[in-house]
Amino acid sequence: MVDTGVGGAAGLDAGLGEDLARAALALARRFAAGATMWCLAPAWPEHARHVAVEFVHPVIMGKRALPAVSVVDPDPVAALRATVRAGDVLVAISPADDPVVQSAMRRAGAWGATTLWIGPGRRPSVGAADHVLWIDDVTGGAAHDGRLVLLYHVLWELTHVCFEHPGLLASAEEVCELGTACVTCADEGLLAEVVTVPDATAASVRTAEGEAMVDTTIVGPVHPGDLVLVHAGSAIALLEEAEGA
Repeated sequence: MVDTGVGGAAGLDAGLGEDLARAALALARRFAAGATMWCLAPAWPEHARHVAVEFVHPVIMGKRALPAVSVVDPDPVAALRATVRAGDVLVAISPADDPVVQSAMRRAGAWGATTLWIGPGRRPSVGAADHVLWIDDVTGGAAHDGRLVLLYHVLWELTHVCFEHPGLLASAEEVCELGTACVTCADEGLLAEVVTVPDATAASVRTAEGEAMVDTTIVGPVHPGDLVLVHAGSAIALLEEAEGA
């Protein structure tokens, strides 16, 4: 590793260690459960390809090859909508203000995907992704000077380290299922994306738990692609595109 002289040892910012550990553990758990990683970088497609290549080939001979695909379609959100399965992972490498990534991240919860956003400069808004790995870049060079590459290389290696400890790979959801039902899980609003609108008061929606028909009387007219919050079989809020995650 080469110290670039920016942000501490090896060019990475101080304080990234805990974020990297949490993200690597989440990825290992998803991969252990059969996930595919979808890599998105509209402004820097070379980074999407690089991340996918790193995870596909083993870090050490005999280690696991992890399924990862770079998404370089003209309409990435439509491509992801058609291919992402519940339990998959969406990784974006981009600035915080990339509108395509913002849209994909906002919808990923309805698709049932875990999200990871990697980038430099101004950070995304709180809650924009499940995991955020960010470089405080004041020069604007992190996307091209090796710091982003170093960051996702370390993530890749730490994910393989997690596989060396099988006891870590049970997800929080699986642990919860082994015990009694928790109050938080029993009462919540689910993020959903509208699929079809058969009539003025109902819509077919996609959530992390699958497709369902919901009542839309409370929120009024909806259209395919809209994001709504669903509770007890009803859409209770319509999320505007400009809102945070």
